[in-house]
Amino acid sequence: MGACSMLKKLDGILNILISSLMGAFVGHAIYVYLDYRTYPGLYDMQSAPWYTGILYYGIFTIVPLIIAVIIKLFLWRKLKQKKEEE
Repeated sequence: MGACSMLKKLDGILNILISSLMGAFVGHAIYVYLDYRTYPGLYDMQSAPWYTGILYYGIFTIVPLIIAVIIKLFLWRKLKQKKEEE
């Protein structure tokens, strides 16, 4: 019973981590878009498109997100096995 509750706590922590990563990405994307709409001249001076920062942020967000989802799937299988044993 103790191992199962520990896995459930870890699952809850992973849910919070995944939600936080997705929320941070969406918030950053909205901020960059609104900043671009407010000050388009600043982004015209750059050689890269205005959304390049969003793409970089997305790349660096997707890596921990994929790792967290893989761990979550592993925990889900373990929890399923524990429930079948009981």
